[in-house]
Amino acid sequence: MPTIHSSAIVETDSIGEGVTIGEFALVRPGAVLGDGVTIHSHSIVEANAEIGAGTEVLPGALLGRRPRAVGAISREPTYREQLRIGPGCSIGAHAIVYYDVEVGSETLIGDTAAIRETGRIGSGCVLGRCAVVSREMEIGDGTFIGYATSLAGKSTIGKNVFIAQHVVMTNDNTLGAHGWTEEVIAGPTIEDEAKIGANVTLLPGVTIGRGAIVGAGSVVTRDVEPGITVYGNPARPA
Repeated sequence: MPTIHSSAIVETDSIGEGVTIGEFALVRPGAVLGDGVTIHSHSIVEANAEIGAGTEVLPGALLGRRPRAVGAISREPTYREQLRIGPGCSIGAHAIVYYDVEVGSETLIGDTAAIRETGRIGSGCVLGRCAVVSREMEIGDGTFIGYATSLAGKSTIGKNVFIAQHVVMTNDNTLGAHGWTEEVIAGPTIEDEAKIGANVTLLPGVTIGRGAIVGAGSVVTRDVEPGITVYGNPARPA
């Protein structure tokens, strides 16, 4: 039997065994909560969000945020009103996961982190506190993303990558002069098992090769070959 606090609003019947829903939580129609899911106080699970067995959603999290465009935004968001969080995950306090996101199993999403629409996060990943995953992002299994790191849209990160805190990825060489132009916007590609040090900046379109290392504080302006170490501004081989 689920345990549902009297102040919670639960509008779905798709609730597994052993589910716990805390004070003032809101679960919309069509949401699916697997066995053993815990929804803490003041969290919101929007319609058609699927939460895998054993996942914990900490206080104040929002699962299923709708992207919005106002007059200042040149791109109209496109997305599906679906969301899937795999089993055994932890969603941090006040984290925001937009619609049209998929998160694999046993992944930790830190407090106040945000994952934008069309993001794809693998299994066994860590997304640190205050980190931001922008739209059209792919992150492979076993990857670690550090505190307050900003991952640009239309980027790809492979498996077992380590990205330290305060890393910034960029995707627009025109500095916003032309708005969002699909054929121009291109984020970095980070291949499997690469390691990126703290406070690194990756410029648009660069590729960090498999197993490469980028030293702390570097600015990467061109591709980094697999297996080598680079550092500096601009980053050069050690």
